[in-house]
Amino acid sequence: MEKKFKEIVTAVRPVEKGLEDEARVRLDSLTKPLGSLGELENLAASIYCVQEHFPLAVDPARVIVAVGDHGVTEEGVSPYPSEVTRQMVGNFLSGGAAVNVLSKAAGAQLQVVDVGIAGDRLPEDGGLLDRRVRSGTANMAKGPAMTREECIQALMVGVELAESAKNDGVRTVILGEMGIGNTTAAAALYCAFHELVPTEAAGPGAGLNARGVSRKALVLERTMAANRGALESADPIAKLAAVGGLEIACLAGVAIGAAQAGLLVLVDGYIATAAFASALAICPAVDGYCVVGHVSAEPGHVRVLKRLGRDGLLKLGMRLGEGVGAILALPLLRSAAVIFNDMATFESAGVSRSAR
Repeated sequence: MEKKFKEIVTAVRPVEKGLEDEARVRLDSLTKPLGSLGELENLAASIYCVQEHFPLAVDPARVIVAVGDHGVTEEGVSPYPSEVTRQMVGNFLSGGAAVNVLSKAAGAQLQVVDVGIAGDRLPEDGGLLDRRVRSGTANMAKGPAMTREECIQALMVGVELAESAKNDGVRTVILGEMGIGNTTAAAALYCAFHELVPTEAAGPGAGLNARGVSRKALVLERTMAANRGALESADPIAKLAAVGGLEIACLAGVAIGAAQAGLLVLVDGYIATAAFASALAICPAVDGYCVVGHVSAEPGHVRVLKRLGRDGLLKLGMRLGEGVGAILALPLLRSAAVIFNDMATFESAGVSRSAR
């Protein structure tokens, strides 16, 4: 399986930066002052570089919510017990969660995938896709969260989800997740890939108070020590296996598979960005296919976005996860596409260009 995964990584080609010049020529020909639509123009150029053709198409869009549990929850890093992961999946399947109502409002498809929920398997007849690799990760504060083989299996689940999306005609995939304890795994990945220290990476997650955040930082320090060999290596898969999560690895695979398939990737907040950062470490060519939807209120997110040279489209003080911040950014991508596609040019409208 690792050989197949590496072949997929090798097949991902970077976006053609020369296409940005083509996009700018069209954008500058539209009936507006040069650059006056700001970030929408940057988005339109980014979409053009991914899709390589006119007109641009953002829809259909699919939200992929990967779900997994984390053994590190036994260290008290979350105010919620791990059982809430399974309970929230029930909420997703009954349509009652934020991701349900917001994806419906945005006109986006929703796919919920079990990559590593703890306990017995859940039935698929309620709409859940069963792609479970194992029943939750091990406690990373004591050793690796998963084996290398399990990590690659989770990555391949994501690649296959992206391939399925492509086959279904999807043009944009949105990275969402659910898993009690996954802000701790995300924080550990930021320490591993971007050299944040535990006190910079640890945040309130699902609602920890200051004492709880301090405890989380201490758990992260123990995690770094317990997995020092893997984290000091130059192998990004070893790092992801050591301190990641099954759902995070899956979303990293979605990003890689989507890039290989030529799809646009809309990244959610703190945890989904950890998946994006992991995908980048494994496959740098992924970079040009991804847009970060929003800036999380989780303190470490701003720090890591700066290190990635990125910014989120929205800043709404959100830290829910599930993909909801990225869903809210979807209309901005649509707006970027329609200005590129449908605005008149100076020539077609008979409007004079600026003299300067």
